[in-house]
Amino acid sequence: MRKKLLFFILFVLMITGIAVGIHDYFHWQVMLTTETFTESTEKIWNPNRGFYHIYGFLISDEPADMSEQLDRQMQKDTDHALAMAQINLREYRDKEISKEGLQNIERLFQAMSVTKEHWIVRFLYDWNGENEKYEPESIDFVIKHMQQVGGILTEYSDSVFTLQGLFVGNWGELNGTKYADQQSLQQLAKQLVKSTDSQMYLAVRTPVQWRKILESADADLQEDRKNPLYDRLGLFNDGMLGSGNDCGTYGEKSAAEAGTDQAWNRMEELTFQEKLCSRVPNGGEVIIDNEYNDLECAIADLKTMHVTYLNQDYDAAVLEKWASSAVQTSDCFDGMEGLSYIERHLGYRLVLSDVFMQHDFWEDTAEIKVSLKNVGFAPVYKECEPVFLVKDETGQTIYEGIPSGAIASLAGGNEAEKKENFLTNIPLRGVKAGCYSVYFAVRDTATGSFITFANDQKIEQEGYKIGTILLES
Repeated sequence: MRKKLLFFILFVLMITGIAVGIHDYFHWQVMLTTETFTESTEKIWNPNRGFYHIYGFLISDEPADMSEQLDRQMQKDTDHALAMAQINLREYRDKEISKEGLQNIERLFQAMSVTKEHWIVRFLYDWNGENEKYEPESIDFVIKHMQQVGGILTEYSDSVFTLQGLFVGNWGELNGTKYADQQSLQQLAKQLVKSTDSQMYLAVRTPVQWRKILESADADLQEDRKNPLYDRLGLFNDGMLGSGNDCGTYGEKSAAEAGTDQAWNRMEELTFQEKLCSRVPNGGEVIIDNEYNDLECAIADLKTMHVTYLNQDYDAAVLEKWASSAVQTSDCFDGMEGLSYIERHLGYRLVLSDVFMQHDFWEDTAEIKVSLKNVGFAPVYKECEPVFLVKDETGQTIYEGIPSGAIASLAGGNEAEKKENFLTNIPLRGVKAGCYSVYFAVRDTATGSFITFANDQKIEQEGYKIGTILLES
């Protein structure tokens, strides 16, 4: 029995030695090295975020070169990822949009679609705060206009980031309109959902309008995820930071007192927006120099509201105040002037913070973990995907994979220190000896281009090089 046991042990050791020997024959040594990443203060260009300029277009039956109009207005706009088109339909307040008018709208969207910007679009009837003179007398005309432009909005949906408003109100902002009651808001919003692509964001002017349309005071709406507006209806605020109630955007009552049909006090409305705008966009204009838009207060509220975009031209007094102030932070931005700091943090700002790699001997895989932070004010709203690439010394791709981990979990704002890990196992068995470069990137699925990280390291054609794998036979 002892001899048999000894023979068995020797046999197992021999088999194990052979297995290890075979493994070592192919990969005598696996060496993994990682890059170190540091956060940058540089201004970076990424889609669907930042400052924007406004361009206005009056639609009529007269033949118009919409491309020339757009080019003329945008000739000095060279460095923005967003722009706003305000499309005025007042010529059709008492009738359907004519064939000629629709052709002009389509030509405009065709011209917009070939610019580098994505678009914030607002249809309206009034530019002067005199909405009663221009808005249709019947809501049926507004509904009909939404139906008529629906095909154009659907065809060019890839170039539209968000559609602001419900066509009505002074400056298209849903105030000073006869259609501000709950039934009218719901009717208009329901039609706009039908007239637009399911991936296009919509926006109303105030949180209370959102609550009236959704008939809920719960920004999460967990009981009604099937509502088509749940993942689409956001906010825009053109009275942002303009006073204690953002120029009528907020009220004085608590949420418990006001319910769903009255505005809440500032603190509770900010809390509501922080939750809601972790999944749908928010942006607008800052106005009226006052204590609520002093730099420190402004940054705190822009974070909480998850602000993605702001008007570059308004209010100049507020923007100049930010530019003449400096931030005091514990990071690399300490001492930067405030306007530049805010520009860099509008929307998302992804930072690659940590890289970890190790070799699993028995599985013969390279285990890789990358950590990302979002130090911007808001999430990445449009669909994107993380990706790992491994290239050999000739530039050939030997591995491409989408790791576990969710970009959408990085809400930014007050959660700027939160990290999301992206994990993958790269199979090495059968891979020839050599030196391999490992890359990580986040790809915008709409365009196929990579999102730029806020790191000192520069992006390459393959993404960000995070390390190397050296295999010796």
